[in-house]
Formats: sequence, C-alpha cells, structure tokens
Amino acid sequence: MRNKGFAGLGLIFCVALFIQTPPQVRGDLSYSIPEEMKRGSVVGNVAKDLGVDLRTIASRQARVDFEGTRKRYCEITTTTGDLITSERIDRESLCGKKPACVLKADLVLENPLELHRVSLHVQDVNDNSPQFNEKLIEMEIGESADKGYSFSIGEAHDADIGQNAVQRYILQNNEHFVLAVDGNKVELVLEKKLDREQQNEMNLLLSALDGGSPQKSGTILIHVTVLDANDNAPVFTQAVYKASLSENSPPGTIVMTVSATDADEGVNGDVTYQFGHISDDDGNLFSIDSKTGEIKVMGAIDYEEKNYFEMSVKAKDGLGLNSYAKFLIDLNDVNDNAPEIFLKSLSHPVPENVPPGTEVGIINVQDRDSEKNGQVRCSIQQNVPFKLVPSIKNYYFLVTTGQLDRELVSDYNITISATDEGSPPLSSSKTVQLSVADINDNPPVFEEQSYSAHVSENNKPGSTLCSVSARDPDWRQNGTVIYSLLPGEVNGASVSSYLSVNGDTGVIHAVRSFDYEQFRSFKVHVMARDNGSPPLSSNVTVSVFISDVNDNSPQILYPAPEGSSFMTELVPKAAHGGSLVSKVIAVDADSGQNAWLSYHIVKATDPGLFTIGLHSGEIRTQRDISESDSMKQNLIVAVKDNGQPSLSATCAMYLLISDNLAEVPELKDISYDEKNSKLTSYLIIALVSVSTFFLTFIIIILGVRFCRRRKPRLLFDGAVAIPGAYLPPNYADVDGTGTLRSAYNYDAYLTTGSRTSDFKFVSSYNDNTLPADQTLKKSPTEFADVFGDSDASPEVGAVLSSQISIFEH
Repeated sequence: MRNKGFAGLGLIFCVALFIQTPPQVRGDLSYSIPEEMKRGSVVGNVAKDLGVDLRTIASRQARVDFEGTRKRYCEITTTTGDLITSERIDRESLCGKKPACVLKADLVLENPLELHRVSLHVQDVNDNSPQFNEKLIEMEIGESADKGYSFSIGEAHDADIGQNAVQRYILQNNEHFVLAVDGNKVELVLEKKLDREQQNEMNLLLSALDGGSPQKSGTILIHVTVLDANDNAPVFTQAVYKASLSENSPPGTIVMTVSATDADEGVNGDVTYQFGHISDDDGNLFSIDSKTGEIKVMGAIDYEEKNYFEMSVKAKDGLGLNSYAKFLIDLNDVNDNAPEIFLKSLSHPVPENVPPGTEVGIINVQDRDSEKNGQVRCSIQQNVPFKLVPSIKNYYFLVTTGQLDRELVSDYNITISATDEGSPPLSSSKTVQLSVADINDNPPVFEEQSYSAHVSENNKPGSTLCSVSARDPDWRQNGTVIYSLLPGEVNGASVSSYLSVNGDTGVIHAVRSFDYEQFRSFKVHVMARDNGSPPLSSNVTVSVFISDVNDNSPQILYPAPEGSSFMTELVPKAAHGGSLVSKVIAVDADSGQNAWLSYHIVKATDPGLFTIGLHSGEIRTQRDISESDSMKQNLIVAVKDNGQPSLSATCAMYLLISDNLAEVPELKDISYDEKNSKLTSYLIIALVSVSTFFLTFIIIILGVRFCRRRKPRLLFDGAVAIPGAYLPPNYADVDGTGTLRSAYNYDAYLTTGSRTSDFKFVSSYNDNTLPADQTLKKSPTEFADVFGDSDASPEVGAVLSSQISIFEH
C-alpha cells in the first residue's frame, strides 16, 4: 500500500523555560527492530548514539513522539538512556504489505531545545499463517473437460511479507488434478479426464506454506462435483480496476462497477460477483452488488486513518467456474480537520520583573490533514503583552513583549488561534491561563500624609490614641505590613516610654499617663515595613495633642495661705465708694476655660461694705467708710475655675479701717528684729526731734532710705508685689498656662511677720483687671491725708513720702 503520509500529530513534552540558546536540529537516528517485541525491550541507547551526557537525560526531559499516531510505541529510560518499547508493534497493522515499514518519531531534548529524527525500521517476523479467503471451495467440473484444463483458485494470503509470506502450495495427492502456480495465480490443472460415472465428486486438500522459521501453513478444502458441459469460466474486462474517492464520501456512493463475461450459455453463463480476500475493516467500508458488480461505500471513509485500499473481486458462473481481478482505491484528502493546539511548556507563574523578550511557554500546532490542508498559521490576540515567535517545525515560543506588573494585571487569559490553508479554511483556538508572580517592588503607602491623635491628660496607660494604616499592593508576604515606632525622644525621654504601636494593626497606644501641664503636644514617626526580601518601608508623622483636663484647683498667691504669715490690708477711713482696697491674686495651672477664674466673697464682717471683681479679684468699697463701721473687717474669698466640675480655693482677707498704724492695738506689742527695730527707732527719733535736730533728721532719713532699699519693711497702698514664696514652684515654667498674664502689678500689705520675704512681680491672667492708672497708687500727699488731717506734722509727711518713694522705685 502506498503511504501518502499522515498529518503531523506528534506530541512533544515540556521544554524548559527561559531558553538561553537557540534550538538545534542534529543528525537522525535509525534503528532496525523486529515486530512483536516484548514491552520493555531495548531498541538502542540514544544517549550514547547522540553523544549526550547520561546525567542530563532526565533533567532535559528526553521524550519521543511518533508521527501520524497518538500511540507511544517507545520511550526513553532516563537512568540508562535506552530507547525501549512500550507498546506492541505490529508491522502488518502499521504498514500492511509495504516492503519497508518505517516508524518515524521526534526525539526532543530540553535545555537547550533539540529535535532529532528517529527512524524505526520494523522487520517482519513470521507471526501470521497463510489463509485462504474461504474454508471450502465448491467446484463443479464437467466431465467433458479436456486434459490440461485449468481452474483458478483464490490465492492464499499471508499478512507477512518477503520470505515469511506464502512461498509454495501443496495439493493432496490424487489421480486427476495437479497444481500449477504462476506468481499469485493458483490453478488446478486437469491431469486425467473425469468420469462422472466412475466418480461424481471428490475432496482435495490444498495447503499454502510460507518460508518463515518456524514454517506456518494454511489449508482449504476443494470439493469437486463432476458435471457435464460447463467449460468456460467468467472473464473480467480488466485485470486491475482503479478508482479515486474523496474522503468522507457518504454511504451509498458508487465507487466503480466491475464486469465479467462468460462464453457459456444459460446457467453456465450466469455471472455473480463478490469480494475475494478482504479484511474485516475494508469489508465494513465497501460492498459489491452480486448481480451488477457495483462497488459502493458503506462506512465512514477517513483519509487520516487509511488513504489507500487494495481488494480482489471474484466473478463466478452458475456452475462454479470463477475468475479474479484486483480493485485499487486512492482516497483524496478533504480539509475536514481543524488545527489542534498543544501547550508543551509553560512558565507558571511568570515573575513580574522578567524583561521583555523572555520565553515563557512553548506551543505546538498540528493538523491531521495533508499538503495545503495541513499547513497552519498561528497567531495571538493583540491586547496582551505576549507574542508568538516561530521555532522548529510547528513549534512557537510564547514571548513577553512588555513589562509585566502584577499589581495592574495578575492573570492573563491568552487566546491562541490557529488557521489552516484549506478551502474553506478551518481554525481553532486555545486559551492559556498565565499568572504573574509577585515581586516586592512596592513599599507600603500610608492612607494619609500625616496623622493626628487627640488625648486628654491623665489618660489611662494602654489607652488607644489613634490608628495608622498603610497599604501595600504586593502579594502575600510582600504585601504584609508591619508597623513600628522610629527611635526618638519626647521631652528628653525615649519615644517608646510614651507610645507603643501594634505591629499588625497599626493601633497606637499610650504607655503612660500624660500631663498637659508638662507638655501639650509631641510628634513621633511610625514606620510601615513589608515582609518582602529585601523589605521596603515608608514613614509617617503622628502628631499627638494633649488636651487639658480640669485637674488643678486655683492656687491663691495673695493673700498668703493662713498660717504662713499674718497679712493685713489698711483701708483709710476716708475711702469713698468704689475705692480699690486690695486684690486677690490666684493662678490655675490648667488652661483654657479650666483656668478662667472667678472671685466671690462668701463671708464678710459687713456684707455690704466691700465687693470683689468677678474676674479681676479687686476688692473695692461699695460705699463710703463711716464711723460706725468696725475697724476690723474679715472677708472670706472663694476663687473658682470654669472647669467641669469646677474646682475652687478660699482665702481670708483681713482689712483694718484706720488712718494710722498706731491706732491698731495689735501692732503696738509686736516685737521687731534687730533691723526693723533700728528702722522704727529712727522713725520715732525723727518724729520727736524733727524741729530741734533737723540736720540729724536729714541724716537719719538718708539712712532710712538706704536701709529700705535693702529690705522692704512696711507695705503701703501702691502696686501690689507678690512674695516669691507665694508662687508655685514650677510657675515660671508654665509658659502661659497660668492666669497671671497682664502687666499690672499690685503691692501687698504685709505684717512684720512677712517682712523678710522675697518678692516676684507677676502678671494677671485676666484681661479685665484695672488699668495701671486705676490701681491703688497714692501720692505722698494723699497718703498723708489718709493718716491725718491738714494739721499733721510735716515731718511725718516727709517721712511717709520718702517711704512711698522707696516702694515706687
């Protein structure tokens, strides 16, 4: 049979990714093997024959694919490099009667890609016995047949070829017939005329023997019936009939009509037709009309399965004489097979940082049709960063054409289309799913450029301040974000002693309780780091703002708390309503409304005599002083802040309604220390001796002025000075958190118990205190008017004026 060649359907297995060297085609390998070898039989050693290192056979994934069939007749043992049989190889089913039977295969090696042609020459083995088409031949021979008359007998067929095919025939010994064999023509020759009256029938055993070793044979029984007068056998019009048929011809299609004639008349001349020797498969595809000789299609004719048929046709007359002719059919290919696309190798997934031009897969395209019907063009869709690059035979490399970015596209569905050149063309497509592997190429990005946290002071340690959040578009560990605080200092201490951050959630907690009065805000830096290799990170600033809580009661600076000193204010008897008598000075370490102070008189000796400014703390007379008013006036003043809840403090204010300190009984028995006694003595001497010892008085006055500059002693109506002992220890560090913000100063009225105190001049927090020109500052003349009338001694006035001048400086 002629072999038109099968369309390329060989399967080639996975080829290594990222091929660095171009594929190579080397020399062919050829082996000769007998058919019907046992599975696992060694055909040859391809590693040795190709000069390939045996250690690389397995890593290079050596595989063999056979053309024209999906079967795998052989495979490679990677440990030895041997090519061994893996399926039954039957030469007769593969090649029929062809003198040469060659199985062609592709040997593929990867890393780098190599393609070798392997030819397996299958040698015939005597595994088939000769067979006749029939088990019994009924032959009717007229007794009138002359000596030497020949009768055709169908030849025996042996699927083997060459020496293993039929070599000779043996006819059972008899006295009437001998056997004549001429090529494929087998005839019985009448050696001795028949005599129906002596013997009207006989049985002859015909044997066919092949030339194999061991020799096989087949037999057929010839039953001869002796008749009269049929001495002509049918004769075909052609010895060989040829026909051409398109594949896929529908059942019922007439292939050809054969014809034979018989010179006899009547029953002896009636010819009938039937197939001679024909295989079961061919018998299912074709049929012959016994009367007309029409040969028709019965089954599905597939060019890819078999493209050539050879059959014999028998013509028989009514009395059993017959003749034979050959019938040959050539099939024509029709484009009835769409291309098939095979994915041989695929890098899955592909790292997103591979450069353009990287080979990520190998595609093989096959079409079972032949010639132009089997020529295929392969293409790929245009909207993906990949292309197909032709390689060996029907192989294509799938190559990247651009930079991949998993964060933009993580998976690709690549549709590959293949179209043949038949008419009409057939096409097919295959979708390849390709994933992009993540590379740590994106640092975490915070959702906000900066974060702010607001917390009230006195918070509980461990309380949550705020939460930071960063996103990393990378995958898995490359996108896992871990938060941490960057090293730094807050108020001279490590930032970790103030805050902590949850590494997984980004929640920031307070480690300690904050005090607004120590600091109001601070900044820390939080780092978000991914878990990639190498890790990437980014930072963000978190500003923490501490809000004030009303946790500090007002602190009264003046008058001093009870028990520390005895402080008394002197109110002139002639004071009019609205006169400034004194001022309560208080501060609050809190800020904002928590430090807004209000002053209230909660108890007074004479409730209608004095009033206090709600926000200034200035104590003024509500009316003119009268003679009936008590000299001693005690006021209990409460200072409240504006917090929620409000906190307060109270103090006692002692007022003396008098124009002269000497009028105060309590001051008469007060003992003075050495320096105060000296000053008092000077004052007494000056008052007694002013008219007589004027010059001495001046000297004494100068001495008094010098001493007063060194240590203040008496406090008079003027700017209020606050002793330093009355200020809170950290008051100077408050920086605006307190309540003394104005520039107005007030002198304090102190008893001798406080005469040695240091002074600090502080400012009032309240803006509604009296301006400087409204404070209780009196001239020497006014002071003299308070202590006495116009008849007062001018010396006393001079002394007092000098004292007042000292304090004003």
